[in-house]
Amino acid sequence: MPARDAWRVPAGELLDLLSVSAVVLDDGGRIVFWSPQASEVFGYSAGEALGRYAADLLVQDEHRELVIKLFAEVMGTGASWAGAFPIRHKDGSVRLVEFRNMRLLDDRGDVYALAIAADQSMLQQVETQLALSDHLVSQSPVGIALLDADLRYLFVNPALERIDGVAAADHIGRRPREVHTLLDVDTVESALQQVLITGTALIDQYHVGRTVVDPDNDHAWSVSYYRIDGPGRRVIGVAISVIDVSERHRAAAEADRARRRLATIADASARVGTSLDVERTAQELAKVAVSDLADVAAVDLLDAVLAFRRTAGTHEGAELFRALAVASAYPTEATSAADEVGHIAAYGANRLVTQCVHSGQPIVVAHTSRADLLRIARDRAAAVALARAGVHSYLAVPLIARNEVLGAFDLLRARNPLPFDEADVILAGELAARAAIAIDNARWHESVRNSAESLQRSLLPGLPPQLTGLEVDACYQPAQASSEVGGDWYDVIPLAGDRTALVVGDVMGNGIDAAATMGRLRTATCAYADLDLAPDEVLRHLDKITRGLEHYIATCLYLVYDPHRHECRIANAGHMPPVLIPGGHHPQLLSLPTGVPLGVGEDHFRTTSFAMAPGDRLVLYTDGLVETRHHPIDERLNTLLEILEEQHPLESTGQWLLNALRHPDDHDDVALLIAQAQPTTPAGR
Repeated sequence: MPARDAWRVPAGELLDLLSVSAVVLDDGGRIVFWSPQASEVFGYSAGEALGRYAADLLVQDEHRELVIKLFAEVMGTGASWAGAFPIRHKDGSVRLVEFRNMRLLDDRGDVYALAIAADQSMLQQVETQLALSDHLVSQSPVGIALLDADLRYLFVNPALERIDGVAAADHIGRRPREVHTLLDVDTVESALQQVLITGTALIDQYHVGRTVVDPDNDHAWSVSYYRIDGPGRRVIGVAISVIDVSERHRAAAEADRARRRLATIADASARVGTSLDVERTAQELAKVAVSDLADVAAVDLLDAVLAFRRTAGTHEGAELFRALAVASAYPTEATSAADEVGHIAAYGANRLVTQCVHSGQPIVVAHTSRADLLRIARDRAAAVALARAGVHSYLAVPLIARNEVLGAFDLLRARNPLPFDEADVILAGELAARAAIAIDNARWHESVRNSAESLQRSLLPGLPPQLTGLEVDACYQPAQASSEVGGDWYDVIPLAGDRTALVVGDVMGNGIDAAATMGRLRTATCAYADLDLAPDEVLRHLDKITRGLEHYIATCLYLVYDPHRHECRIANAGHMPPVLIPGGHHPQLLSLPTGVPLGVGEDHFRTTSFAMAPGDRLVLYTDGLVETRHHPIDERLNTLLEILEEQHPLESTGQWLLNALRHPDDHDDVALLIAQAQPTTPAGR
């Protein structure tokens, strides 16, 4: 600092605290100068001390000879003397005073003695405090630093050296941002400035970051900032205390991670396997994995497993995978690199997903290289896309159910900076194990369902035949959400005399057994129809057959339309009432004797008649069209009549009704017949 600016520096208060005094003696031992602080040390005012012999005023008799000797040595040889000496205070007490004595020479050659003195008890107190402070700071496990008003390090204790991994010498004279390049120094220096300005301490500020000696792992610190003020409120600087709480931080992070793992498993338990649909179950698994476990998740099943062609034993070579689901935590190019859902891709034996299903063990690549991405992606372009997306870690877990490997659960991390570790493998394995059972159940269900549906469709009639005076359209729709197909059926049977028998029935229950029962009843209905029996007689014979079938009951409507008489004869076995739509009139439910279902064994079937003129329509249906779990049946039947107020071409009416009344979550199948009477050509023309 330039000398001209030295006066601007505030004076220190340590000398004032010690009450250091100055006393000057002439060569005869008389006091010629007396500082104000001397009055505090010795008790005498300047008026009482000046001109007096120091030995007479301040020294006890037993010490006089020693004092004269010491005085002569200082004045004679010029040697300085320092030490503690007992003096007599004005109040009569004896006190130890710390002295620094030296000879002075003025410009005229006169010799004087200068004594610098301080009360020894005060000096010892300050020395003790300084020693204690130094010991505490040096030995403290808490990191401590002192910075000046320009935020430059003045002091760093050994604990802080250990905490931040930077030597004390590399701190001194530098700012925090010049030392801690991996920390959020803007926040730190802003806090320091705030404390310097306001004088209000900031306590227990939580900081997480990395150090230059351990740049790969997070550390945590509890940091407090205090302004240091000297006597007279002179700002000396700001002190920092740092406590390393990394272990506590890691324990809390691990506990939080464990909680999130449990939450993910609980979430998976609630969300995965909600339906017996393979693709939907795979999608549920992929979605539950993002974003806590992975940034991108995919589910790929072996095509041979889906087709039930996979056999037990060791498999080698390439494998065909069918992509069933892809999900991401955020929009990313990595999803475009995945196989499109529904597509089949062949992966060689060296590919990681193939190794996963061959070994039945997880495959973990904590830090993916370019070569690793080529073994993960479907081709080079996809590998480049994964690299651009920032994919840095990969995990594949096998989907195993009933000791059979079904496919693989693939996970990628890009935005999440942490690599996959053993805890992630355990979590992914738990999710995969739960999902694999659901997927396996779903694929077996779909196989059985497809078989039952194929059987049921094979037992239903084909296109309605050409009929006299009657046009017919038919629809069948299996349940959308049920675990198995039902036993609904319809039939259109040409009879003698241009008549037509129309049949709609519903075997209660579902599955292959229900479909087989439906086929037997349909075959029997066709046989009895050929006997030209009345509708109630046909139902009586069907009732006997149904009673012979174990645990099955069915409802059925059987009617015969005569186009020449424009008349329908109908009998009902516990079935829903048909809807008649007279030309130019409102739809109406036909009021018929209900009867009891087939198989109950009570002979309550009756044949009734109603007119059906050309242009009239008749709608026969099973209960799956109108019944739901949430609406009364009367309300649904009224809805059916309201919908039928709007006329559609005959060939599209059935699908229109299904679209209007059915819901994806409906649990029953539907058989539907729509018949419209047509004019007949008079005989002889």
